[in-house]
Amino acid sequence: MTDALPIGAPVGAIDTPALVVDLDAFERNLTTMAAYAGARGLRLRPHAKTHKSAWIAAQQVAAGAVGVCVQKTSEAEALAAQGVADIYLSNEVVDAGKLARLASLAQRCRLAIAVDSALGIERLAYALRRAGSQAGVYVEVDVGHGRCGALPDAVGRLARQVVDAGLSFAGLQAYHGAAQHLRTPAARATAIAQATAAVHAAQTALARAGLGCPLVTGAGTGTFVHEAASGVWGELQAGSYVFMDRDYADNAPEAGAPRFEHALFVKSQVTSCGQERAVVDAGHKSHAIDSGLPRVWQRAGLEFFNGGDEHGILRGRNGGAPLPGLGETVWLVPGHCDPTVNLHERLVGVRGGLEHGVVERIIAVDARGCVG
Repeated sequence: MTDALPIGAPVGAIDTPALVVDLDAFERNLTTMAAYAGARGLRLRPHAKTHKSAWIAAQQVAAGAVGVCVQKTSEAEALAAQGVADIYLSNEVVDAGKLARLASLAQRCRLAIAVDSALGIERLAYALRRAGSQAGVYVEVDVGHGRCGALPDAVGRLARQVVDAGLSFAGLQAYHGAAQHLRTPAARATAIAQATAAVHAAQTALARAGLGCPLVTGAGTGTFVHEAASGVWGELQAGSYVFMDRDYADNAPEAGAPRFEHALFVKSQVTSCGQERAVVDAGHKSHAIDSGLPRVWQRAGLEFFNGGDEHGILRGRNGGAPLPGLGETVWLVPGHCDPTVNLHERLVGVRGGLEHGVVERIIAVDARGCVG
């Protein structure tokens, strides 16, 4: 069991299935993104929903991040309880009970939250007044995703309501989630050009309301080079770069953009063999499949097929690669890192590579299951 895994144990001693972080690749990803943002004078606020770990958040801040983002009230509470001091809940909350919890949390850490409705602002203001606390407030703009966010023309009215309620207007939330996995650089560039136009329209609405725009925050691992080059965004929220899952790696790379390495893996073992298949012990209880199936790592010609909750099926592509034998280790690159991490209580951090490395750290997934 991972609980009994001693620090310094060889990678081979890690029980399967397990979620493993290659710490060498992880640290290179950290420094690469921090250097990219720093060289352009941009703030970096990574999305902690990727890793849900206070320890990883601390590593990001130590590398230059100003804080982290979360998407849920309970995520903010879990990370703050473990010492994360600067948290932006980049999502709307309208439930009075959750807002009371956030107002209480704002007494213990630096907190910000997104809004996109008059009701949300009214209830947030009430909760903060009642608790005697403060929080930064970002008005979210729908920049093309069609999920949350106000239309640009409505932003001035909402921001004016924030200010008139005695709240601190922090700027605009402008994240285009649907653009992150457009496969070609041209498609991503077009989407962020449209998002930029929406932000400009929102800034015009702010000016009509007699307000400036302190900051535009947003961007993800798939598009951050475009937001960085726009001259509009001042803060990047990319999160998946620390692990670089299979789905992000399927994007055609941007010319001149920094490269990130796979750093998150599912360690699995072959437990059954057939004439044309090998079966591993990592089904979708150990990796999320919402963005597709995992990729078999460094075994050219092998393809992963869904075998259900507890099993994964490996076959040779076009009758190609030899199948692994019973008891062999097979490493998988998850399709989507965020929900994959949420399936695990802990990550096993290894130093020195997946083949000859040793266990250096057990990393708690502090915000696991924090869906509310």
